[in-house]
Amino acid sequence: MINTALSAEVSTAAARRRTFAIISHPDAGKTTLTEKLLLYSGLIRTAGMVRGRKGGKATASDWMGMEQERGISITASAMQFPYKQAVINLLDTPGHQDFSEDTYRTLTAADSAIMVIDAAKGVEAQTRKLFAVCRLRRIPVLTLINKMDVPGRPPLDLMTEVEQALNIHASAINWPIGSGDEFIGIVNRADSQVELFQRTTHGGATKVEVRTMPLAALAQSERVSPDVLAQVQHDLELLEIAGNPFSREAFLQGEVTPVFFASALTNFGIESFLDAFVRLAPSPGARLADRDDGSELSVDPVTMPFSAYVFKLQANMNPKHRDSTAFLRVCSGRFERDMVVKHHRLDKEIRLSRPHSLVAQERSTVEEAFPGDIIGIINPGLFAIGDTISTTGGFNFKPLPQFQPEIFAHIRPSDVGKRKSFDKGMWQMTQEGTVQLMRSLYAQDPLIAAVGRLQFDVLQYRLREEYRVETVLDALPFTCSAWLDGDPMTFKAPSASMILKDQRDRVVVLFSDQLMKTIARDRNPGHTLRDMG
Repeated sequence: MINTALSAEVSTAAARRRTFAIISHPDAGKTTLTEKLLLYSGLIRTAGMVRGRKGGKATASDWMGMEQERGISITASAMQFPYKQAVINLLDTPGHQDFSEDTYRTLTAADSAIMVIDAAKGVEAQTRKLFAVCRLRRIPVLTLINKMDVPGRPPLDLMTEVEQALNIHASAINWPIGSGDEFIGIVNRADSQVELFQRTTHGGATKVEVRTMPLAALAQSERVSPDVLAQVQHDLELLEIAGNPFSREAFLQGEVTPVFFASALTNFGIESFLDAFVRLAPSPGARLADRDDGSELSVDPVTMPFSAYVFKLQANMNPKHRDSTAFLRVCSGRFERDMVVKHHRLDKEIRLSRPHSLVAQERSTVEEAFPGDIIGIINPGLFAIGDTISTTGGFNFKPLPQFQPEIFAHIRPSDVGKRKSFDKGMWQMTQEGTVQLMRSLYAQDPLIAAVGRLQFDVLQYRLREEYRVETVLDALPFTCSAWLDGDPMTFKAPSASMILKDQRDRVVVLFSDQLMKTIARDRNPGHTLRDMG
């Protein structure tokens, strides 16, 4: 246990922390929202628009050249910024389903999540998958219905879809006044106060001007048409009669999601949403770990000395720093620069030197950190995803699951003279989890595996840009896989399959399609095929 004075310091610091991830289907506005949160925190003065990437600025959270070219988030980035009395740790996750494994690992480091939904498209496929992960991990979710500045679906229909598609109660915290070009404000339901927004000459690059008034005075504002006003009043009355009540306790238990309406592009509603997030979202809580004797341990963020785990590795984030960064989630106690900790997997003591926090490519040295904080540590090859470190030892945080890959290929350098650089790059990419490396049971010829095709594109892009190696990729005719529990020598494999071992030396079976996988299960009742490890 830590001493009383230190415990009080950690308790105060932890209570201010809000560590969350943003989840969404691609193109719902997640990265734009991230940029606007930085704008309202004062961390940046002007927001760089996602839509203007080809000719203008890229968003601060996207650092990889390929992300800036394609306008999507490929890797999960982490950043910290103060907001009023809180300290925000924001984890911006990839929205594309091909990077769901990276998103899953990042969600383990979050205490809450913001689910961004496109007002025109509603709840989309990837949103459902990511919400299911949050539910599985008991992560409370706030819902932001975005893009209210363009024509979309009726707000009541969107609320109903959230409830039906995600099987959760939805409670509207605010309500939109108009939509598309007529979206001019929101009504805060708790106090019936209206926020009217004024478009600025700078578009969404600067903070929006807000005028507040009671709902009863809205009709005299001369900014809302009679039809829009009548619709708002009708919807609010209906919500009072048939809407779900909101309680923070139910939200923290995952029983209800608070719903907000906004436009990240124009900044309408962003500041009030951020205020509500700080008020509602949880500070860091206890985390489960496994003791060395097999029993379970609840790691309290305040009373336990320093502990953390690695949820992400990333190399070459900045061309000026050709190194690898291990991202650590602080789970308990206080971290201090240059402190000596126990590396549980390696069973050795290491010094955590050169700790830093990041916003995209910009690094800032970290002198101390507290529960909920995300810190980057230069990784000289010591860290692997899932590693636990602490000042006490004797336990490991719960392992991070893997997704089963669905596409497979052989890869080789176009120029055999680049083999050394190729091997170095491949080792780094597999350590980060960009792709998985597998080998035959009977030969050393490796192949690569991934959840989605875009991961292979990223692999080849980074080998070319960071290691100057052009590669040839030969796709293999398999579309699904499973980890095999049981003796592989007695496993009756279908003809259209292949048996391999992964990086953890576990046996993996590849199948041409789901039918072959089903046949394999039927043929081998004494074996188990697992879809997540």
